Amino acid sequence: MTELIDIFRALADPTRLRVVALLREMELAIGELAAVLDQSQPRVSRHVRILAEAGIVERRREGSWVFLRISENGPVGEIVGQAESWPYSAREALVIAHDARRLAAVREERAAAAARYFAEHAAEWDAIRSRHIAESEVEAAMLAMMHNRRLGHLVDIGTGTGRMAEIFAPTARRITALDRSPEMLRIARTKLEGQAVPIDLVQGDFLSLPLADASADSIVIHQALHFAHEPDRVIAEAARVLRGGGHLLIVDFAPHEDEELRTLGAHARLGFSDAQIRGWFASAGLLLETTQTLEGGDLAVKLWLGRRRSDEDQTPATESGQNKRLAA
Repeated sequence: MTELIDIFRALADPTRLRVVALLREMELAIGELAAVLDQSQPRVSRHVRILAEAGIVERRREGSWVFLRISENGPVGEIVGQAESWPYSAREALVIAHDARRLAAVREERAAAAARYFAEHAAEWDAIRSRHIAESEVEAAMLAMMHNRRLGHLVDIGTGTGRMAEIFAPTARRITALDRSPEMLRIARTKLEGQAVPIDLVQGDFLSLPLADASADSIVIHQALHFAHEPDRVIAEAARVLRGGGHLLIVDFAPHEDEELRTLGAHARLGFSDAQIRGWFASAGLLLETTQTLEGGDLAVKLWLGRRRSDEDQTPATESGQNKRLAA
């Protein structure tokens, strides 16, 4: 009873009802909420604190921004899910409709910010893309490699603009898209708005994933491993959060000598060999199932698909009682 009383007490305020209505539409930063509500940030922050203490909203920091969303835990989801049938007065309904129109301006500003970012970095991205096969062919190969495999909870490490989450969304049950850059996450948030599958956008580092052990069914690391000074640790950390039998797909470059990418794209590693990936997979408890090479341009793109070892990968016990792992 105490939890329900706290929820209803927190909702018993016109501004907080407006906040809930807005967050039902999309995740918002406190500054964005303040702009839509036409209230000061300190005042909005106080209302958000009350909603958070009641478990109605969750806060997630991305750099200097704090994003908010409706909590999915406890009875909140079911209660808030009935918001469309709440008996708003005629005046309250007008206020909420007015907020929805102002929310459109937030969407437009996010899209404009993404366009500005792309314009500022288009030249360097085009310079890198021109060195290898068309990205559309890479994506087609990735989808084919993961076809008929259970994506379940998919983790996209180094999501960037959110493209990998976008192409795998139709077959995943849930997606966690992770990136170190708050700017990239804001672009991804704009791109991924409206997807049918639940998508969590999370700021974090690939060396310390903010995820529990064995909590993911599949993981994708697309053109991100070359930023790692210790790629073996990145793979080990991905394996930690992967369930037994789950898959890790890495897409990156084959070994090359294009030193310009160290300065042009901040690449720490100039590609990877099959032997390197196989060894790192084996050390992390992964079996390298499939590899593919996509030639075209100066740089060859590689796909490596690994699977987390499970009990099925054990051979029957020998007479000495020892089990032998299948070779990676």
